[in-house]
Amino acid sequence: MSSSTLSYAAAAVLQSIARGYRHGFDVSRATGLPSGTVYPALRRLESARLVTSSWEDQKIARKDQRPPRKYYEITARGEEALAAAIARYRLLEHVEGRPRWRPAKP
Repeated sequence: MSSSTLSYAAAAVLQSIARGYRHGFDVSRATGLPSGTVYPALRRLESARLVTSSWEDQKIARKDQRPPRKYYEITARGEEALAAAIARYRLLEHVEGRPRWRPAKP
């Protein structure tokens, strides 16, 4: 995956991480994308070394009575890819912390 091949969804996921949304559920809420889009994008971004990840301490998760979270952080390479994606997808520069997509109403 290179910056020129980032899909719009992957670019939105990368941008949300750059803005401080650090785990999958938060990224999903920030982008408005379903988890079936977010988690595969996170795996691809990590494989491409555009993000790194680390698992939350088990004690914190147990205290909050939930499974441990995997936290993501953008890399320098990811910052470059994001800048290229923003140039490619101009809409991303105008969206500040709001969901980008809304599900269609039935």
